[in-house]
Amino acid sequence: MCGIVGYVGKNPVLDILLDGLEQLEYRGYDSSGIAVKCKDNINVYKAVGKLKNLREELTPHAYEISKSTSGIGHIRWATHGAPTVVNAHPHTCNCGNLVVVHNGIIENYVQLKAKLEARGCVFRSQTDTETVAHLIALKYGETKDLTKAVALATKEVEGAYALEVMHNDEPDKLVITKRNAPLIIGIGEDGYYAASDIPAFIKHTNKAIYLSDNQIATLTPQSLKIQDENGAEITPKIEQLPWEPVALSKMGYKHYMLKEIHEQPDVIRNILVGKLHTSDSPVKLDEVKLTKENLKDLTRIQVIACGTSLHAAMIGKYLIEDLCSIPVDVEASSEYIYRKTVTDSKTLVIGVSQSGETADTLTAIKQAKEKGSHILIITNRPDSAMAREADSLLSVNAGIEVSVAATKSYIAQLTSFYLLALYMAEIKGTTPADVLKKLKSEMLILPQKIEQILANKEHIQKCARKYSSTRDFIYIARGINYPTALEGALKLKEISYINATGYPAGELKHGPIAMLDEIMPVLSILMKGSVYEKILSNSEEARARNAQMIALTNSDDSKLENLFDFIIHVPDVDEMLSPILAIVPLQLIAYYIAEFLGKDVDQPRNLAKSVTVE
Repeated sequence: MCGIVGYVGKNPVLDILLDGLEQLEYRGYDSSGIAVKCKDNINVYKAVGKLKNLREELTPHAYEISKSTSGIGHIRWATHGAPTVVNAHPHTCNCGNLVVVHNGIIENYVQLKAKLEARGCVFRSQTDTETVAHLIALKYGETKDLTKAVALATKEVEGAYALEVMHNDEPDKLVITKRNAPLIIGIGEDGYYAASDIPAFIKHTNKAIYLSDNQIATLTPQSLKIQDENGAEITPKIEQLPWEPVALSKMGYKHYMLKEIHEQPDVIRNILVGKLHTSDSPVKLDEVKLTKENLKDLTRIQVIACGTSLHAAMIGKYLIEDLCSIPVDVEASSEYIYRKTVTDSKTLVIGVSQSGETADTLTAIKQAKEKGSHILIITNRPDSAMAREADSLLSVNAGIEVSVAATKSYIAQLTSFYLLALYMAEIKGTTPADVLKKLKSEMLILPQKIEQILANKEHIQKCARKYSSTRDFIYIARGINYPTALEGALKLKEISYINATGYPAGELKHGPIAMLDEIMPVLSILMKGSVYEKILSNSEEARARNAQMIALTNSDDSKLENLFDFIIHVPDVDEMLSPILAIVPLQLIAYYIAEFLGKDVDQPRNLAKSVTVE
């Protein structure tokens, strides 16, 4: 969940490293540091907190660094050891000649540390990463070759890692390697870049190489060499990146999150292009390799995801079961991987991840793949490790999402689940054609309806201001919008730190109703359809306990005026499609409450965008 960046070339390295780390801030971090090759030494600079603290730390040293043209940088999200300067990366060996930055977790670091201490290594930090620095340094003492030292050391390391390593005795050389963690090489005209993610170097080059597990790359200003775990040289595949630096701009919005909320209509349009042309035409999903024979043989579907993606998966379950009559199980990846994997060739396993690098989900799909299941991946990153494991791929095309709190990627995942369910229903013939046509017709105009919500958000802002001082918040819904309640509550928790909880409305009286009083806000997602009257009844139960009542609805029912203190209206929509509209006001409520409270909206505390450790 950290971010790493490196550069070796002809240009001054300081601004490259600091700007690269700034572009990786969305991943979440609590400390930062860089190491640069100066005249006689590799100098290391670290700071706790935001990057501005590191910049202040570097100010007195700017001149001595100014001519440096190689270095590595790191933003750390603490896993082993508190966020302190000592625990911040880069880490060094005892003599300080070797430096390393690391993303991931070294699972056998306790055993390695004991062996290294027995050989005289003195540890200064509480991190697992420092074991790697000492281990590579010992191997370097035996080989006097940094690439060989990294190759030998990583054979003894267990766990997930992306590593960047420099040694003072081999100036202008950067050695990198990875296993179960992302690491990408950028190919520039004046040197080579290495980073956890593309935004770190996209303004310098749009040519990249995706390193595979256990490959080792040696970078110098003039050369790039990649070898496999056995030392055989590999001819890399250079890919052209589709992204532009402007995608990382706030485009005049105060926060990335607000910008990304406003991008959602275009996100849906981008997904539908080439997949759904008209309500009369079939859904086209060229990278989904499920035939009628495949679907006929399926006995069930398992969907595996974490966090926001898990909520999208829960709505996906509702859609697929309703339209395709196939039983669907949804499970958190972190639970799936620690029990017996009960799946087979008659099970379709769907992995959902914004980054495509989520460690728990990646492990889960690998386990399912070993059992012979067809693997379908829904991700925003078709270049990710998870996508490379897929038998079928559904790319959500949301573009770069910088804010840690997922908004447009969630809408994109939902849209993708709708397309998948429609696609499967058409192949299986399980839903009448007129029903599918109506759903497709409404899907095509969803972007305009979201634009209506965004054009009239002042009322939502007033609602957020009214309830911004609350310490607790309850969201209730039923049926297909129960996951919407969970996602709305999650958004509020993530960026405002208010204790928000989503419940199935029918469960309110089975315990949570005890918490209701005159200061507890209850937000009812009250969309017209099969459960409307039931949620209305549950809302009346909450009102009878003096709760502060908010309605999110597409209904003009006159009864709502007397029942609710605040009503947020959304355009009319079919109940089955209502989660796509209902989530937008909830995203805005979370955003405005966090803004009113002065929170760091885009980089909430303790959270990371890409969770690459279990």
